Amino acid sequence: MHSTNVELSKNELELVISSEFILTKNRVIEKVYNLFGALSENYKEILNEHTAVLPAGVFTSSPKIYKGENYLQLPYVMMDYPRIFSKDDVFAVRSFFWWGNYFSITLHLSGKYLQQFRNAILFNLNNADEYFVCINEEQWQHHFEISNYQPLKTIHSIETILNKSFFKLAKKIELAEWKNAGEFYTETYNNLLTIITNDKLVS
Repeated sequence: MHSTNVELSKNELELVISSEFILTKNRVIEKVYNLFGALSENYKEILNEHTAVLPAGVFTSSPKIYKGENYLQLPYVMMDYPRIFSKDDVFAVRSFFWWGNYFSITLHLSGKYLQQFRNAILFNLNNADEYFVCINEEQWQHHFEISNYQPLKTIHSIETILNKSFFKLAKKIELAEWKNAGEFYTETYNNLLTIITNDKLVS
């Protein structure tokens, strides 16, 4: 048998002999599911305020909540609503809980949807200083490291970002702000939709 380091540290041993950590983790994940389930109803109401501007497909998609154990080695829960994903065209808003990190919400557009809302985004981003913009060439990463997201206020040319094949605008709060998560998601969701449906520009 090859020599393998299987010795546990004191902290690892304490965790492995106790079931409480896993049971607590399961309860937390269940509460995030419940949070996202409640938010999906709020999101539907907000979406319905923009029926004249948003694509019809937005209203035929339904919320989808799912979880995983290994986004960069940590558990997560996410909800996509709306969720239009095709090879070339994406219109999605992703609410994301990442264990040990943060709550975040992201507007993700590509293809025809990015072209449809490009001018509105360019016009309205002046009022979105607290947001982050994806500068990565890979559109399926969620972390906020500098290689993926940078603060909008540090971006010198948003036109360059909007000339990419996709656009992602995101915002986050720390998990310590758990009590504020529902308000954070609802307000930010509304703001994201306002950015792309500004009546002055679209009418």
